[in-house]
Amino acid sequence: MSCVIVSLLYKVTRKLLTVPSVLLRRGTAKEAELLVLRHENAVLRRQLPGPVRYELADRFWFAALSGLIPRRHWLKIFPVAPGTLLAWHRRSSP
Repeated sequence: MSCVIVSLLYKVTRKLLTVPSVLLRRGTAKEAELLVLRHENAVLRRQLPGPVRYELADRFWFAALSGLIPRRHWLKIFPVAPGTLLAWHRRSSP
């Protein structure tokens, strides 16, 4: 159990350390990078035979970021349904 917690904390910390660099970039470059990553994500999803299985750290990350993005944009941004995001967020909140 403690190994899972340490692993989760490590992954979350790594993700959080990348946030400042993203926030400091210029808007156009950031938007272009997002478009490239979304396209890459779409291509990779087409190649998968079944549904994607997200780890606990992935779910936590999506739930945490969902608070930064208006709900009307969730469908085009997140790889899961809004209801799934809300359920993950409820489970991760104290």
